[in-house]
Amino acid sequence: MTDQDIQDQLTLIFRDVFDDPSITLKPEMVAADIGDWDSFNHINLIVAAEAHFGVKFKTAETEELRNVGDFVALVRKKLKNEKGT
Repeated sequence: MTDQDIQDQLTLIFRDVFDDPSITLKPEMVAADIGDWDSFNHINLIVAAEAHFGVKFKTAETEELRNVGDFVALVRKKLKNEKGT
């Protein structure tokens, strides 16, 4: 799965969590770029991504996320580890 594939799927998750079909993610986007992205919705995003991609994030990993690009990279890393490659 490419970074663009992951970003596209995360876009769908963000649209669902924030109930906003106009969201278009970019790697440099941060929480301040989306009005309702608070700590509660951050948790909702993490849980939804875990369920969607079939992975589990450690708290320390999610605390290190600075932008959408970091989130994409973390998902890619977890998917790679799940496949054992």
